[in-house]
Amino acid sequence: MRILQLNVWTGRIKGALLGFLRNNDFDVICMQEAVWSNGKQKELENFFATVDQIKEASGLEYESRSSNWGMRIFSEDNIMEQGNVILSKSEIAEERNELVHNEYRVIEDVQDFYEHAYTLQITKLKSGITIVNHHGYWKPTPMGDEVTVKVMQKVAGIVKKLDGPIVMCGDLNIIHEAPAMRELDFLKDLTHEHNIDNTLSGLKFNGKVACDHILVNNDVNVENFRVLDNIISDHKALTADLTI
Repeated sequence: MRILQLNVWTGRIKGALLGFLRNNDFDVICMQEAVWSNGKQKELENFFATVDQIKEASGLEYESRSSNWGMRIFSEDNIMEQGNVILSKSEIAEERNELVHNEYRVIEDVQDFYEHAYTLQITKLKSGITIVNHHGYWKPTPMGDEVTVKVMQKVAGIVKKLDGPIVMCGDLNIIHEAPAMRELDFLKDLTHEHNIDNTLSGLKFNGKVACDHILVNNDVNVENFRVLDNIISDHKALTADLTI
């Protein structure tokens, strides 16, 4: 199974992102900051690569979505949703979303942007592997703070109860050395094991921060892991070839 982890940055680098997906073959894609709308979808597509467009470009049939926040766009009654999405070539057997911090809200003031819901997306495929997708609690420092630790404790408590092979992906907004990452030490952090010091593309933030991660448990074998330099987001894409 080839998996892609990517914070898509609302799909704002639309042409490059969709072209990348058309030219590569993945079995599973985990995304954060993906956008969609149940109303003015075509209008939204003028500005961003939406989940529907990403799904079409990737050729993946099955999906699971989890909205973290909404915003009124184009009209008062149309909400643009942003959240986590898992796309899969394999059929989905079970799926659920666990709230780990705050509540879903329609954001009215950009000052409230980071006070949205943080969810843990859990999708078990019929192939037997469980995919966990999470956009981590954000603080200005990649070391996080005491709230980051508390949120990750909730995340870890849920993941520890899962059975069988597990792959966890996400822009966790913290580096491996952060105290909150110790909650996930029961998983192997491939970003850390491969000595990756940066997963940002440089489009939004300067400096080196390895805040994107693919983690696996002992039931998953890793055959290949790479961080790609394609400019398709403000984050770099992480890929891994996995077997169970």
